[in-house]
Amino acid sequence: MGIKGLTSLHLMGFFYRTIRMVENGIKPLYVFDGKPPELKAGVLSKRLALRKEAQEEGEEAKETGTAEDVDRFARRTVKVTREHNEECRRLLGLMGIPFVVVYAAGSEDMDTLTFHAPVLLRHLTFSEARKTPISEINLDKALEGLEMNMSQFIELCILLGCDYLEPIKGVGPKSALKLIREHGNLGAVIEHLREKTAAKEDAAKDEDGKKKKGGIVVPEEWPWEEAKKFFEHPDVTPAKDVEVDWTSPDVEGLVQFLVTEKGFNEDRVRKGADKLSKFLNTKQQGRLDGFFTAKPKTEPKKGKETEKGKKGTKRKADDKDKKDAGSSKKSKTKK
Repeated sequence: MGIKGLTSLHLMGFFYRTIRMVENGIKPLYVFDGKPPELKAGVLSKRLALRKEAQEEGEEAKETGTAEDVDRFARRTVKVTREHNEECRRLLGLMGIPFVVVYAAGSEDMDTLTFHAPVLLRHLTFSEARKTPISEINLDKALEGLEMNMSQFIELCILLGCDYLEPIKGVGPKSALKLIREHGNLGAVIEHLREKTAAKEDAAKDEDGKKKKGGIVVPEEWPWEEAKKFFEHPDVTPAKDVEVDWTSPDVEGLVQFLVTEKGFNEDRVRKGADKLSKFLNTKQQGRLDGFFTAKPKTEPKKGKETEKGKKGTKRKADDKDKKDAGSSKKSKTKK
């Protein structure tokens, strides 16, 4: 908690985890969420309702519950605000780390792969204290292992719940995979589930002749086709149009922001800034499509150095021969 009661954990995480990546030879390029699509409005409103519910339960826990209960409900009320985003962008600017803003987010869920990302790295920014290894998921290998094409994979992820639609209650990972494999596509799966539910409701009429809900219920308003179109045709800025630039960190600016305004430890902030200055190549600039270019291996120098070594060896051998010849002449003269 920083000064003036402002929570600064988000800044602490950005600062120290970025330094850790830079120390390990990684030049991070951060991506921020843009404006969410209209399709996500329903999901966001439900999340807001859940946060309000958790907030009310948290107030009750303060009166009657334990410290663990209070902490649990407090975590459920956390929301990333516009202010959090602006502060993180300001921090990255002071650190000399570039960032871009996009309208499709990658996270710990599978949405990143549904946007055709070839490789997904999970746990990359986890705290070092958690000792969680980085997990790499290759999209091609995942499709091969699941025995699916890309269209079926997107529909599988939608069926399990995504950023734009709530999951269907009663459908888990195993049953979702089985349904897609049996029926071939999500449209056929939805039709099958609705028919099955209707049959159960008809068979379970009560004494008054009213239908009872039965089986897995697919919401009437569940626009999965629209969600799939968004995954297949997102609004994307071409990589060649995005310029990225790593610069020297603004040490005094970092001290002003993190120490004076947010209450961080000055010594730790300055040490962190020194590490950034040491490991970042401040003059290098490039386009986004060249960001992941592999660094060539440095081969040991051959040629002139090898020849010099050979010449030095030859001179030593010649000197030895001359010395042996001189010793031989002296021996003959004495005789």
